[in-house]
Amino acid sequence: MSATAQAGGARWSAQAGGGAEGQSESIGASRPTTAAFGRARRIRTHSWFAPWLLCLPAIAFLVVFNLVPAINVVVLAFTNAKMLSGGTFVGADNFVRMLHDDQVGTALVNGLVYLAVCLPFLLVLPLGLAVLVEKKIPAIGFFRTMFYTPVVASAVVVGLIWTWLLDDRGAINAIAKSLGLITRSVPFLTDRWLLLLSAISLTIWKGLGYYMVIYLSALGSVPRELHEAAAVDGASAWRRFWSVTVPGVRGTMFLVGVLITVGALRVFSELFILTNGTGGVGGANVSIVMLVQMYASGFNGNLGYASALSVLLFVVTLVPLAVIARVQRRTEQ
Repeated sequence: MSATAQAGGARWSAQAGGGAEGQSESIGASRPTTAAFGRARRIRTHSWFAPWLLCLPAIAFLVVFNLVPAINVVVLAFTNAKMLSGGTFVGADNFVRMLHDDQVGTALVNGLVYLAVCLPFLLVLPLGLAVLVEKKIPAIGFFRTMFYTPVVASAVVVGLIWTWLLDDRGAINAIAKSLGLITRSVPFLTDRWLLLLSAISLTIWKGLGYYMVIYLSALGSVPRELHEAAAVDGASAWRRFWSVTVPGVRGTMFLVGVLITVGALRVFSELFILTNGTGGVGGANVSIVMLVQMYASGFNGNLGYASALSVLLFVVTLVPLAVIARVQRRTEQ
């Protein structure tokens, strides 16, 4: 064999060896090590646990301050527990007693009337206000502040102001008499239905700004292009409102409906303050609502009966909420 052939063979052998060595090095470099496998396994193991660990304080708070008291209320509803004693199991006696308690029926009727009046007003009026204050016009910031001020005001202070306005010797009756509109004071706080109407008016006045802000956030998500396209097509402002704005905030309207329902059936401070803590007219309790009835029973020492009233209120609240959920599903379909 010639020297040239031997040299070429040597070069070929060296290249082949180098290629094999490089290939083995690249394979070795690409092969995960045992430590890398361990780290990946630990990451996969803890990836599902880390979010729950971060949520643990909030979950503990909800369990301690919401779930445990709710379970305790249900347990107490089947006992004759008093303020300073644990009581004994009495079965459904508290619920049977409610069937024969006229005040419970009156409280339920008043609560449903409260809901029937508050729901349409607080569902529609705040949306109209949100549409108005969303526009960029002079002094609009002042009106936004004015509408939201009742929300941040103390319920006790607001109730006392309304009591001063609506009392038999209050400002409204005094002004009406001075103008010759009435000769006798209007019994805003001593007539059952006028008292309910006064409390409803207070609730609506105080809730307008709160729900207006919720609607304002929803209006920001409605595409401006839809309004512009509708305006180009010649749609009026009213038509754009019904065809663009309302469908765009429909989900928020259902949320507001749920909040209004729960709030109306759980009304307390308005009637409690307007009636000086009695919850009714002249001590007859004809304007009482469920939370005032629960408050009276609980602070009179009958915790078992107050807990049963709480369970009843929870069940009653579920009925309109179920109706709202059903309407929402049908609308989405």
